[in-house]
Order: sequence, then structure tokens, then C-alpha cells
Amino acid sequence: MRKNLGAKPLTYPQPVYIIATYGEDGTPNAMNAAWGGISEMKEISICISAGHKTTANILKRKAFTVSMAEAGQVAACDYVGIVSGNKVPDKFAKAGFHAIKSDFVDAPLIEELSVAVECKLIDFNLETGILRGEIVNVSVDERVLNENGKVDAAKVAPIVFDPFNNDYLKVGEKVGKAFSEGKQLK
Repeated sequence: MRKNLGAKPLTYPQPVYIIATYGEDGTPNAMNAAWGGISEMKEISICISAGHKTTANILKRKAFTVSMAEAGQVAACDYVGIVSGNKVPDKFAKAGFHAIKSDFVDAPLIEELSVAVECKLIDFNLETGILRGEIVNVSVDERVLNENGKVDAAKVAPIVFDPFNNDYLKVGEKVGKAFSEGKQLK
């Protein structure tokens, strides 16, 4: 038996992205967004509404960063999603985040989050709320690299959003090797 839930945005996993921008006065801002993903080799697409302070900042500065939320920063990552930058102008600082200037785009990196995609604005569709960014760099804090210089997911401890239960889940254990496990079925 299966239970029908209707047409809803319910899939696993949904990333927890923290989008960071600079305001007109250079103040860093961040918001939590879960509806997004890689849409081309050098493109990320995220669904956000036009009323966000972050959206206004992106449209003015033509740049943003997208960090992966981490288990060790779950309270701060949730906070920037439940408080509006239009009402709390220093929410970045109140979350305990510290801005690092990107060398590639006019947007801040978040020191506390170890993996970030640095993007230039491609476009924003006011009707659909779809924001598209050109990926110009991926920045990784060395603290999450393994002895071979590769990102260690266990050190990052990324979280995903569970839209069925409104929970955050830590990405778990390795269950197989991509592009390899299916070979046993050939």
C-alpha cells in the first residue's frame, strides 16, 4: 500500500543552503534556503521569493555565496531562516557568523561554514522565484580536508532538510561508491 500526499515539494534530500550577500552599506546578510540544487555544470538554481533582503542584495550586487549548512552550526543556520534581514539588519552577526571577503565575487563567505559555492548572478525570475547563479569558485576550509586533500564529509557534517517532518538531518555514513556499485548488475 502507498499513501498519496498530493502535489507538494517533498523530496529527499533537500539541501540546507545558507545564501550570503552584502547589503548596500556592505553589511553581510544570510538566509536559509532548501529548494535548490545544481542545474548545470557551472550553475546553481535556488527558489527564493522577491521580498527577501537577500534577493534585493543579489539584484544590486550581482553576486552571492551558497554555503552548505553544518550540524555544528544548526542553530545559527536555522536562525537566519526564521528571522528577516528586512527586520533584523544585523542577523548575520546575531547568528554568530563572521564574514570573509570572497576573492571571486562581491559577497561574503561565512567563516563558520566550511564549504561554499561563490556565484555571479545569471538571472532572477520574479514570477517563479528562481534564482540562477554562475559558479565561479568553490571554497573549502582546510579543516575539512582529509590527508589526500579531498573534502571529508564526516568533517563537514552537512545537514539536509526533511520536509516531511520539518527536521534537519545530518548526512550519514557512506553506503557505496558512486559510478561503481551498479557494475555488479551488468
